[in-house]
Amino acid sequence: MPIREALAEDAAGIAAAHVLSWRAAYRDLLPAAYLDTLDVEERTAVWRARLAAPERPTVLVETGPDGRVRAFSSLRAWPDGTFDGRTTAELAALYALPEVWGTGIGRALLAASTEAVVAAGFRTAALWVFAGNARGRRFYEAAGWRADGEAVREETGGRVLEELRYRRDLFT
Repeated sequence: MPIREALAEDAAGIAAAHVLSWRAAYRDLLPAAYLDTLDVEERTAVWRARLAAPERPTVLVETGPDGRVRAFSSLRAWPDGTFDGRTTAELAALYALPEVWGTGIGRALLAASTEAVVAAGFRTAALWVFAGNARGRRFYEAAGWRADGEAVREETGGRVLEELRYRRDLFT
């Protein structure tokens, strides 16, 4: 499973994985009409801009034998001041094409993401996951992440959903 840092030319593959995974993973959480409006071209422009930004996040991709992006993660210092951004990283995104769910690609990408934040000097990491995303929560919990008791309610697609913050110490 080749995992590497994303390049600008990966933007469309990242966008496709982002949109298709949202449509599959959140079909029971978000309105179908909202999920249908997610646009790969629009997401491509967003990812192209992120990958070109001077303060870009670390974006890792897993590519298949054909070179196509099958999964990606996005990592950065914790953004909002809740934690010390010098010691706590945020796993801001980790998505895979539904066709590769259950193959180990997500676990390998999560492990590579953890290695990347440790190499960057972070001691802990945190992420947000929809409370109703049982599959995602099981995935993170199997890798040692735990809900830390913090929750927020956010509107997405016209629906208010609870998000839980998960954390993991990286040096245990």
